[in-house]
Amino acid sequence: MENDLNDKALKYHSDGKPGKTAVVPTKPYGTLRDLSMAYTPGVAVPAAEIDHDRWKAYRYTNKGNLVAVISNGSAVLGLGNIGALASKPVMEGKAMLFKVYADIDAFDIELGNEEPERMIATIQALAPTFGAINLEDIKAPECFRIEERLRELLDIPVLHDDQHGTAVTIAAALMNACEVAAKEIGDIRIVICGAGAAGISTARMLLDIGAKKELITMVDSKGVINRERSNLERAKQEFATDNGAKTLHDAMKGCDVFIGLSRGDLLGDDDVKVMAGRPVIFALANPTPEIGYEKARILRPDAIVATGRSDTPNQINNVLAFPYLFRGALDTLATCINRDMEIAAAYSIARIAHENTPHEVEEKYGCRLEFGSDYLLPKPGDRRLLTEVSSAVAKAAMQSGVARRDIASFKEYALTLLSRIDNMNFFARKNMRHNISATLQSKKGRREHEL
Repeated sequence: MENDLNDKALKYHSDGKPGKTAVVPTKPYGTLRDLSMAYTPGVAVPAAEIDHDRWKAYRYTNKGNLVAVISNGSAVLGLGNIGALASKPVMEGKAMLFKVYADIDAFDIELGNEEPERMIATIQALAPTFGAINLEDIKAPECFRIEERLRELLDIPVLHDDQHGTAVTIAAALMNACEVAAKEIGDIRIVICGAGAAGISTARMLLDIGAKKELITMVDSKGVINRERSNLERAKQEFATDNGAKTLHDAMKGCDVFIGLSRGDLLGDDDVKVMAGRPVIFALANPTPEIGYEKARILRPDAIVATGRSDTPNQINNVLAFPYLFRGALDTLATCINRDMEIAAAYSIARIAHENTPHEVEEKYGCRLEFGSDYLLPKPGDRRLLTEVSSAVAKAAMQSGVARRDIASFKEYALTLLSRIDNMNFFARKNMRHNISATLQSKKGRREHEL
């Protein structure tokens, strides 16, 4: 099975044009006149306009719809520190998701450096090209410093998605899980296993939606993060506890929620059995969860279980959040993606799961999707995410004072977003037919050469 997956993945990435993204022109280029407008002498006119007024870059260039996906490959999900070059397929994939789900153009940029100050300087130098920066797969604690400093230096949104996209999606899922379990978020005892970028950011996000810090226990590879431990990083110190728990098993006794952001098969049978009634188990390590979905349900039939995998109910996937956080931010020319915008996104994602699911979404996934213990979150590709979450983010940007452009009509905005995706899908299907034809021609050429 694994060899079959490996072969299919390599074939997918290599057939036709290698990789998953390409640059295509958006203006006519078939005549000499077209080319004289695209480059010399016509290009000098918008360049001079931007020199006079920098904001015109958003009118005459692709800056306002262009995101940099930047990584050094130091903390790639499931692979660890594989370096800049090996991380390129992952960053290309992220760029592809931006385009597919929100019609955002993205360039993947892999930096061969792990030193934070040099990364900060490089990204700052690149920033004029882009409307926003998506930091990706950068190890903690360096990722905190890099994001924090870039947010101070730049007037465009900078978001480390491993932190914030993950936290937003988990928060949305937990709000709905608490509703299903008939528990109040301010009363639940939470164990977060994994104190890296995602774990710390998730803990902070849960505080903002009503969780109590004294009821959160964070666990890392050395056990419970408590105040007796020395040499704790600043981010971990923030969640050090004195509740007496030392081990993961200690922390699990009577807890209501387990959020795993660590490694596969970490959660034992006894750990699950000692949880409180109607427990919530988010086992999000990928590709192998801290405990498998079926095993968790067998051990605790009363549990609400989610994983990061697409082949089980309740996939918690940050693709439900990041395309729309950036879409709403770009469309309002926001200076940043702030906590108000993240919270708005979480509530919007959670709300969509309560609504009647469109027929085409149910048809795509081949099942009835109705809010409950097996359907906490909308599915990736649900068009309501584009319209409702992007709008919620844009409204929060305007209300919190970071927007530099207001949206006059959100009804018209939603229609515009749907139109963008429809147009993009039309050209994608046209391009797919071209790629299939090119692949067939390439194979035919190879066969003729072999003969």
